[in-house]
Amino acid sequence: MSQRSSIEWTDGTWNFVVGCDKLSPGCAGCYAVKDVLRMGSNPNPKVTAANRGLAYRQANGILNWAGAVRLMPERLALPFDWPTPKTVFVNSLSDLFHAQVPPAFIRRAFAVMAATPWHTYQVLTKRAERLAALAPCLDWPANVWMRVSVESQPYAVRADHLRRTGARVKFLSVEPLLGPVKLDLAGLDWVITGGESGPRARPFDPAWALAVRDQCRAAGARFFHKQNGGRNEKATGRPLAGRSYDEMPEVFAVPVPPARDRRRLAAAFTPPAPAGRVSLTLTDPSFAVDRPAADPF
Repeated sequence: MSQRSSIEWTDGTWNFVVGCDKLSPGCAGCYAVKDVLRMGSNPNPKVTAANRGLAYRQANGILNWAGAVRLMPERLALPFDWPTPKTVFVNSLSDLFHAQVPPAFIRRAFAVMAATPWHTYQVLTKRAERLAALAPCLDWPANVWMRVSVESQPYAVRADHLRRTGARVKFLSVEPLLGPVKLDLAGLDWVITGGESGPRARPFDPAWALAVRDQCRAAGARFFHKQNGGRNEKATGRPLAGRSYDEMPEVFAVPVPPARDRRRLAAAFTPPAPAGRVSLTLTDPSFAVDRPAADPF
């Protein structure tokens, strides 16, 4: 941690929450559930403890979440350890605005992000309604970029909730793009598109992404196309109509303080966890999740 990332639009990941639930059709081929299931059997006992029991394989072979969300407050201090500025994907293995993540924990994470302005944080959620509900209770530092997922037209409404936040950079993750979408990009800064990849990848038509590109041009938003997807992602590549699109918002340069100052900040914002504590899994009955025998996702 931070893990180096192969994702084109970020430098690394910061996972202090692990575990999720499939919420909408875009979750069907979730890469995170595959990664968490694999890491639950890692030879490193710390990696195993962080991921074990959060994902499983259904009888039909489809991977799914087990319904628990694991908080790891001991990982909150990690950004203070990184000696160079990073663009960071926050919680690539979960959703910070999942109902099982307490508001106080979200605020604590935002405090860490505000205290490390030399990094740029990219937060993603599909739970746009909860994001909008909690947004007034959060401080929005300039280095926190907020986005929501829009995989198809019925979920374009998530952009309306995003607009209600105080994030300096607001953007959409239109991936996996499952069909043509008409977007309201008013007040939004950036859009990322991409087709689905993997053995169960659903069809992707480059014309859908090109139409989003044209909407971005009309609205003055930046456009980034991640991949064309398919079962062989390397074969289909990234180009649309013969070229790649790599536009991103500007990242402001902020000097990184000396290590001693960063250690002092870490102690102030993220008190160390009790000895022997690895993680916290929420088991409050009010957070109970009913799991079907075989979730179609």
